[in-house]
Amino acid sequence: MSVLIFVENWDGKFKKLSFELVSYGAKLAEMLKTEIVVLSVGKVENTELEKLGKYGAVRIISAVNDKINVFDGQAYSAIIAGFAALEDAKIVLLSNNTTGKAIAPRLSVKLKAGLGSGVSKLPLSTSPFTVFKKVYSGNAFSNLIIKSDVKILTLAQNSSEVIETENKGVVTTVPIEWNPETVKTRVNEVQKQTGKILLTDAEIVVSGGRGMKSADNWGPMVELAELLGAATACSRPVSDEGWRPHEEHTGQTGKIIAPNLYIAIGISGATQHLAGVSSSKYIVAINTDKDAPIFAAAQYGIIGDASKVLPKLVEAVKDIKGK
Repeated sequence: MSVLIFVENWDGKFKKLSFELVSYGAKLAEMLKTEIVVLSVGKVENTELEKLGKYGAVRIISAVNDKINVFDGQAYSAIIAGFAALEDAKIVLLSNNTTGKAIAPRLSVKLKAGLGSGVSKLPLSTSPFTVFKKVYSGNAFSNLIIKSDVKILTLAQNSSEVIETENKGVVTTVPIEWNPETVKTRVNEVQKQTGKILLTDAEIVVSGGRGMKSADNWGPMVELAELLGAATACSRPVSDEGWRPHEEHTGQTGKIIAPNLYIAIGISGATQHLAGVSSSKYIVAINTDKDAPIFAAAQYGIIGDASKVLPKLVEAVKDIKGK
């Protein structure tokens, strides 16, 4: 019996999300008195795979095939299901991101496993197996009991501390079968954004809403983001008005993000918006309305006009950085 953890790589590199997943898995395995097995699919250098060992991975399986050059949910779920059976994994752990959401339901069917999506704590109980998750766009929580022999869990981002250990993982490379003809996904063109921090990867996000009043008022906000090494984002009304590009729209109908720090400027905090950012570790809100819903979700708040607060905030960050 083991806990199998699937870690995604981005162009052969792992991100904080992967290390968070391994740290959580290590604590879960300790709780269940079993071991963790970490699975990586695709070409990743051993030096990169060994980094997983620092977060508790004892055994690391690198499943490779020279023809693996595109993510396909059906194909990946088949590979992971195969290793789950091989390792007698009773729990399969994935990230609750786009990839995890594409794989987890398929794995649930293949392994006849119960699925706990978006869990944000270690199990409250192992008998019965009970996990904690937020529901209704983060406005409530649920204690979900999973009764199946095999269980699939997807971990919400920023819900587990990244813990470094003295452990060193052992990497085993396993060649796997991969028939490109069975893969339904086809990549015709790849366009990569350069010179800008990707919103979904950012540790810090500076976001603006209708309280910014005009498309001409975004200069100080963009400057603040640059000083903090942050990505920029916006609420849906802003992107609908054309003040900011649609790829910056966060919320229930936009991008779901979970940065360490989310600075919301002139955003009231409608339920649909908070659904996309509620997993942020810290939220700082700036708004003229002291009763704005965003303050209920924020750890820190400034009641004031963004046009007056932002320039002062920019100057304060410059002073701290000595610029």
